[in-house]
Amino acid sequence: MDMKQLALREAALKTLLDAVSDQLEAVKGQMQAALEETGASRVDAALPDGTKVGTISRTTPKPKAVVTDGDLFLKWVREHAPSEITSRVVTEVRPSFQTALLAQMTASGTAEIPDPATGEITEVPGVELRTPRAATHSARLAKGGADAIVAAWRGGHLAHLDLPQLAAGGTAS
Repeated sequence: MDMKQLALREAALKTLLDAVSDQLEAVKGQMQAALEETGASRVDAALPDGTKVGTISRTTPKPKAVVTDGDLFLKWVREHAPSEITSRVVTEVRPSFQTALLAQMTASGTAEIPDPATGEITEVPGVELRTPRAATHSARLAKGGADAIVAAWRGGHLAHLDLPQLAAGGTAS
């Protein structure tokens, strides 16, 4: 292919990508809402003839302990685990201790730690459990799924899905 043909091919592919990108984001939002509303964790994607072409799987991130106020956290560690403090020009909690402590709180689902000597549960100031990202889902094609979708599209068997067509100006209709 010469450069002019490559340029045209790239421009055409970009136009196709742009045309479906917005609609893909919209349907992903609708799918996520449907998964959350129904509580479903998986949905198979199948062609009208029943051929499984993929799976949509919901992911629900788990809350994770994070330090939200370094000064309060440092004060607590100074009081409860002073051997885990490293002093330099800047005083900070040793990273290995912070990682272990946050992992322990993440596992327990609360920003509290039992005192090893007394067993008393104490809240760790400056730490909260936060969900690091929004719930989402993934779409995975089954083996041979892409080829089956292409064949179904070419055969006109996906018309009921109202997939985008290119209109004048390169917009999806």
